[in-house]
Amino acid sequence: MPDVIFNGPEGRLEGRYHHSAEANAPLALILHPHPQYGGTMNNKVVFNLFTNFKERGFSVLRFNFRGVGRSQGDYDQGIGELSDAAAALDWMQTHNPNAGPVWVAGFSFGAWIAMQLLMRRPEIEGFISVAPPANMYDFSFLAPCPSSGIIINGTRDIQVPQKDVLKLVEKLQAQKGITIHHSEVTGADHFFQETLQNLMSSVDDYLNMRLLGKEDQE
Repeated sequence: MPDVIFNGPEGRLEGRYHHSAEANAPLALILHPHPQYGGTMNNKVVFNLFTNFKERGFSVLRFNFRGVGRSQGDYDQGIGELSDAAAALDWMQTHNPNAGPVWVAGFSFGAWIAMQLLMRRPEIEGFISVAPPANMYDFSFLAPCPSSGIIINGTRDIQVPQKDVLKLVEKLQAQKGITIHHSEVTGADHFFQETLQNLMSSVDDYLNMRLLGKEDQE
């Protein structure tokens, strides 16, 4: 799992990248939680999402937003972080010019950034949004949401209450042309501290369904 340094809008960005041995493999970009509250690319949820895509044959990248770890720049209220994510996707596509489908996954703040990236990059065909902070940030830009995906939250999340996530899910599920799945991890807090395995089981189930082309057969 090589360390990589690539150019971002405000300087160098630090990442970890796995290049698939499969020709024209699909791509996955994983985005970490809030930079000002300890979020890094080494977060356990981020690492496990990275590993899941890696084991499925994806070329996958996780990286530190500006101002985190060895990434240059300063926190920019989400605006700059979205630009960082776009630069990360550009970097992957440059190194994989004939890549297959693109997926994006994010945890907490990273889920908010991931959904914004989804709106700007039509090549993204799937997303995993873990504990999206629907009570803290405006998700109304998802009008309409361009791709199908899954939203996962914990039932004991104090930081992002269930009702706020459910409101977002219901709004997206009402849109036509896409399928939004929703999974709740029983007993999980915002950080999935004791329920990480259950979270990843939900991710596994969803990816098995999507990548095997069974979504429309439910």
